[in-house]
Amino acid sequence: MAGAWVFAEVAPDGPHPAAFELLAHAGSFGMPVAAVALGPGAVASAEALGGHGAAIVYASDDPVFAEHPGRPAAHVLAGLVAEHAPDVVLFAQTYDSRDVAGRLQARTGSALMANANAVSDPRHARAEIFGGTQVVDVELDGPSPTIVMLRPKSIAAEPSEGTADVVTIDVDVPEDVKGARLVERHEEQASGPRLEDAKVVLAGGRGLGGPDAFALLDELAAAIDGAAVGASRAAVDAGWVPYSYQIGQTGKTVKPDVYLAAGISGALQHAVGMKGAKRIVAINKDADAPILTMADLGVVGDLFQLLPALTQEIRRRRGS
Repeated sequence: MAGAWVFAEVAPDGPHPAAFELLAHAGSFGMPVAAVALGPGAVASAEALGGHGAAIVYASDDPVFAEHPGRPAAHVLAGLVAEHAPDVVLFAQTYDSRDVAGRLQARTGSALMANANAVSDPRHARAEIFGGTQVVDVELDGPSPTIVMLRPKSIAAEPSEGTADVVTIDVDVPEDVKGARLVERHEEQASGPRLEDAKVVLAGGRGLGGPDAFALLDELAAAIDGAAVGASRAAVDAGWVPYSYQIGQTGKTVKPDVYLAAGISGALQHAVGMKGAKRIVAINKDADAPILTMADLGVVGDLFQLLPALTQEIRRRRGS
């Protein structure tokens, strides 16, 4: 079946949110849309994928895809591609999807583009380079299907009233294909919303001076409904907070209603991950910090005084 395919990451509790964004891209091409979902929870995810535009969902609940990362999914996906000949396969920019996309490209010899912001059709995509200061349009050549990995939050997921036909896949993954086996999985505990979904993001940078100062952001986040704490790459590289906090070109992309940057200079690599925020507030002691030129409200001052005062004022106004 020629058309646009989406590789939809799934878990027992449902599809990864990025799968819905990919389906929104695929639906704009004016051609049949299908999703491929592999692993425990895949068949149950078909209803949600159909409700976001997938006409067909190729699915398998086989645990081999959860137990062996990358290689089994690429093996099965390559077989489906050879049988049905889609024009393009869209992937999210996650670790697992990048693994599968690279292995699929090695099997098909197709053109692969990573870090795309938009796809206008199976042969044309757009990306931002040099920290988001330049936009380039890319033409994808070579055999079908083209393979495109899209940055998160590059399009709004749009639910529809459609339903998907579910095609259950008979999986036969040879032992020599399975590769590494996942022996343990650690799920990081979070008390608030996911960073990518938060309405308010409070991000700290090198100006916080160390890991203990992130407690100021945690306290402020606790006073605001729907707030999450993030960080610049400098803070992550220093080991102050885990990589899951990182916002920017090599981290997460966020588009909250309000983005508050505390002690962040505003390098281009960071800006590309947060410039889509509706309102940007910056606190920095350096009046020449680039982040202040991006901010809707910039405050030149001592964040160690301003953050506690802001937390106290919000609590006062909320009567707590």
